Amino acid sequence: MGSVDSFKAKGTLEVGDQSYEIYRLAGVEGQETLPYSLKVLLENLLRTEDGANITADHIRAIGSWDEKAEPSTEIQFTPGRVIMQDFTGVPCVVDLATMREAVGDLGGDPARINPLAPAELVIDHSVIIDVFGRADAFERNVEIEYERNRERYQFLRWGQSAFDDFKVVPPGTGIVHQVNIEHLARTVMVREIDGERVAYPDTCVGTDSHTTMVNGLGVLGWGVGGIEAEAAMLGQPVSMLIPRVVGFKLSGAIPTAATATDVVLTITEMLRKHGVVGKFVEFYGEGVSQVPLANRATIGNMSPEFGSTCAIFPIDDVTLDYLRLTGRSDEQVALVEAYAKEQGMWLKAGPDQPEARYSEYLELDLSTVVPSIAGPKRPQDRIALSDAKEAFRKVLPTYVSHEEGDSGNAESFPASDPGLDDGGDKPSDGATNGRPSKKVSVTDAEGREFEIDHGIVSIASITSCTNTSNPSVMMAAAMLAKNAVEKGLSVAPWVKTSMAPGSKVVTGYYDKAGMWPYLEKLGFHLVGYGCTTCIGNSGPLNEEISQAINDNDLAVTSVLSGNRNFEGRINPDVKMNYLASPPLVIAYALAGTMDFDFETEPLGQDADGKDVFLEDIWPAPADVERTIADSISQEMFTEDYADVFAGDERWQSLPTPEGDTFAWDGESTYVRKPPYFDGMSMETTPVADIEGARVLAKLGDSVTTDHISPAGAIKNDSPAGKYLADHGIERKDFNSYGSRRGNHEVMIRGTFANIRLKNLLLDGVEGGFTRDFTKGGEQTTIYDAAQSYAEAGTPLVILSGKEYGSGSSRDWAAKGTSLLGVKAVIAESYERIHRSNLIGMGVMPLQYPAGQNADSLGLDGTETFSITGITALNEGATPKTVKVVATKESGETVEFDAVVRIDTPGEADYYRNGGILQYVLRSLVSA
Repeated sequence: MGSVDSFKAKGTLEVGDQSYEIYRLAGVEGQETLPYSLKVLLENLLRTEDGANITADHIRAIGSWDEKAEPSTEIQFTPGRVIMQDFTGVPCVVDLATMREAVGDLGGDPARINPLAPAELVIDHSVIIDVFGRADAFERNVEIEYERNRERYQFLRWGQSAFDDFKVVPPGTGIVHQVNIEHLARTVMVREIDGERVAYPDTCVGTDSHTTMVNGLGVLGWGVGGIEAEAAMLGQPVSMLIPRVVGFKLSGAIPTAATATDVVLTITEMLRKHGVVGKFVEFYGEGVSQVPLANRATIGNMSPEFGSTCAIFPIDDVTLDYLRLTGRSDEQVALVEAYAKEQGMWLKAGPDQPEARYSEYLELDLSTVVPSIAGPKRPQDRIALSDAKEAFRKVLPTYVSHEEGDSGNAESFPASDPGLDDGGDKPSDGATNGRPSKKVSVTDAEGREFEIDHGIVSIASITSCTNTSNPSVMMAAAMLAKNAVEKGLSVAPWVKTSMAPGSKVVTGYYDKAGMWPYLEKLGFHLVGYGCTTCIGNSGPLNEEISQAINDNDLAVTSVLSGNRNFEGRINPDVKMNYLASPPLVIAYALAGTMDFDFETEPLGQDADGKDVFLEDIWPAPADVERTIADSISQEMFTEDYADVFAGDERWQSLPTPEGDTFAWDGESTYVRKPPYFDGMSMETTPVADIEGARVLAKLGDSVTTDHISPAGAIKNDSPAGKYLADHGIERKDFNSYGSRRGNHEVMIRGTFANIRLKNLLLDGVEGGFTRDFTKGGEQTTIYDAAQSYAEAGTPLVILSGKEYGSGSSRDWAAKGTSLLGVKAVIAESYERIHRSNLIGMGVMPLQYPAGQNADSLGLDGTETFSITGITALNEGATPKTVKVVATKESGETVEFDAVVRIDTPGEADYYRNGGILQYVLRSLVSA
């Protein structure tokens, strides 16, 4: 807490018989008409004002915020807490453990390294759907999860006991963001600070971009890289510019045929089209009161998909009702209401309250929303369900490779008469109803014979925080399943079905409503409580189906209720991925193919042989709401979360190391001590210009952190696979990259190794490959080339297009880039988190001059680069541009001034120190 109070903001708030110290906004001119989200930031600065990093001028800058101006004022935001999931959280705890040793090496006290803000980690990303479609799927998957991840879980158990203010929610409990809204979020926090009981808005940063789900509860929070999260845990504020705020007005009500998912996909499409990267989005208007809390959370969750920093709903009666339902105490709910109203943070309470001012305005009449899906590779590519079959057919030819003799032209496929196929029972190439077709016969392990083709739904998964937190769509899915079973419908044998709820509460209300038998009849057995399919933990397809897909290069699909459908993400066998509401996931499992029109084609026949259409089994919203009201109670939440940090017998019986510093196991392939602090001294090394650099990869537009950061399964013949094999690990035990994030050796080898990465240094080659110019430009893996360059002492650069680093906040996208020897990235534009993380790892983010890119400048990636002007940072100033000279093999040069994307003084400090962790470590030791 700051020691300066320039605005006499500190005072007392009485709530019932409780008294709290608060920092009132009323003394700051202009605060009345600020958006809710900026009021939260204003309070943060009032409470942490210290006269140095946070001054009265910063506070005035928020009060007098010019909503139309481009962001230019830097502020230091101190999050109230940090939330993590295990993939991104494990490296955080690894780094904290390493920092303890480094502090000791520099002469400090290791025990000083502790979270200074409450930090909570939920283990939810490690369950893989190995077993599905059977009653024991959950138990078996949890057993396998513990076998695979024992070393990581022991390490986290050590962290839970070694660090103060650090708690772990064990496996099998729920998805981090759903656990956050149902239990961890405070909405208003209370903390003993210097002997005083202080109340202030709940704010958080999280190591997952979907931290924004908590925005639905009025909590200001967003995803950051693990690098920033570690700094926040250690008391470092997040450096940011006061943002533009987009006011999104909601009116009307959702029509009966549409779901919360359809609203989310519509809003995602609108905001991505409008352009909200780096901005706050805030919802207002009379329609907000018609949006249930679970729907608000679903909308907030998708903030990274439309690109905003956050997507927040102010506090109102709907917020309070949800807090009560989920078991928060009467005292807490009373405090939230009293605090929000006292600070003008309550959603517009009457005509006398002034209208908030916004930088930009959008509006959606909820009554115009139609059933939708999104795909086949981006969440913003919304398709009205009525157009889904046509849209699928239009895009399918681009996913189908044509054999020799085919023209390869989509128009070359002959259209047959409607209703006719092209070739009986034999595998064939041709067309079905004007689309590419390649029917393949399969006999599965159970002896069932069937045909599969391009477009089959190979995975139908109800998964991920986005929708499983929402009872309206989850119950609708279950009731649709019930109606389908009662009509005699079944799921096609090639569909891998799974149900991974976000918390145990879902299981509770399914049990009470008697829904599990119907879901299980269709194969939607409980497989785990975790992210599963949405992050690539879909598990393998049945062997016979997988082989048929790969042998015949079939373009098959997945349908999931998640938020991410990027190429190569869901399953290596699946080329096309679609996002859909939970009931539509089940509907597509029944259809068995994306080449399907729900309005005109039946899902099957009932006992009387009568066609059954989707509209015949779609549950009425009123029936869904009635079932929810009868099935969900406060007791479910209080019971499921009563002892949430204790874990089951498996967790409690894990042998756990003790001591202030961790006893690293030199044989471990999961948790290894990283090299970030090796040889570090208290004095910084002056930053240097970059000379003689080579291009490791030349990339196009929309390269996501999924393309950069290691994710999904580890392939046998990949550098990471060879490393594990060399360390005696069998193929079946490779596990995923995400589970091995605590081992930098695995992660470096998987950086830029995504199977869909297109490195334009190579022609027509996909995957983690490049040209090694130390060996005459021969093709090799990116990791092996980086090792050759390191031996030759050659620094590396990455060239890229627009929106470099979009997608999830992945610290390894930056860590891996740095450890490969990349000193600078030159792109047309950046995603906010990734740009920040590059600086946090000592990599310089540069931007081409406006309107220019590698191609317009004539750069093909074979040049040698020098970048000069960086040394100006040693003088304390951040240069606006640096000079780039690219020399071709012919001796011809291309010269341009690249824009330096170190945007704040705080980021410049991190870069001068070689990274954010080095900066924090030096600060703590010298304090």
